[in-house]
Amino acid sequence: MLAMTVSRKGKPHRRGLLPRLLRLAMRSSVGAITGVETTDPVVALSFDDGPDAVFTPRLLDILERHGARGTFFMVGEAAARQPELVRQIAQAGHAIGNHTWDHPSLPLISRDERLSQIPACAHVLAPHEQRLLRPPYGHLSLAARLDVRRLGYQLVAWDQPAQDWRDIDPTAVLARLLSNIRPGSIVLFHDRLHAFEDPRFADRGAAFGVVDALLARRAGAFQFVTIPDLLRHGRPRRGYQSAPPDLAFLNQLMTADGQARRYPAAPPPSRVEAILSRMGV
Repeated sequence: MLAMTVSRKGKPHRRGLLPRLLRLAMRSSVGAITGVETTDPVVALSFDDGPDAVFTPRLLDILERHGARGTFFMVGEAAARQPELVRQIAQAGHAIGNHTWDHPSLPLISRDERLSQIPACAHVLAPHEQRLLRPPYGHLSLAARLDVRRLGYQLVAWDQPAQDWRDIDPTAVLARLLSNIRPGSIVLFHDRLHAFEDPRFADRGAAFGVVDALLARRAGAFQFVTIPDLLRHGRPRRGYQSAPPDLAFLNQLMTADGQARRYPAAPPPSRVEAILSRMGV
């Protein structure tokens, strides 16, 4: 219950009402889609960081065997190495979204780089790309959100992460997803890891085992559709998270080619972001 205070005119008002209204406004205008409000038994599986010449075809076989469709948020430099695989994914009825050219944390790069990263990825995904963008690491700032919107994309996040970017217990992950998935959910997996804490985590075998078991256990209970199809079933649920990126985590990541991008410092928040932060938005 919100506390009541008294205005200068003697009229009561609710402390915290303005931040709540601002959060609602920000969520509806620049919030990322985390799912759909629907009672229809539909769920979207999404896969980030690919395509990968070894792992992605294995995933496609699993999805085809279960009659499921997914959404692949592709890194441009990976897609540029696998144009035939990109075409194969699209022709199989899956959706393809943008995951930037080389997977930077969008709040930690310049506006000019953001406005080049996204079109560069779109160029190699054409003509198969949907106007959907998933921010690498889920990181967003107000400036990044506005840049993505300016480029004509819908931001897409998730409500059910498999957390398959680290060492996972497949049994525990499957149990959590089976318990938490609901109509309209968007589930986050990876068919490739662009960057990782340990080279062992790059193997997708355990994650794909969870995908296979999830589809088998929920066969008949849910239809697994692409995110564009999911959005036809109801009103999008949106979230607005503004926590700063974890530089310590980012700066210890590696890639298959060596050290991942290093970030010297987070840029200061814009004046608007600073005001919103002080207000608790």
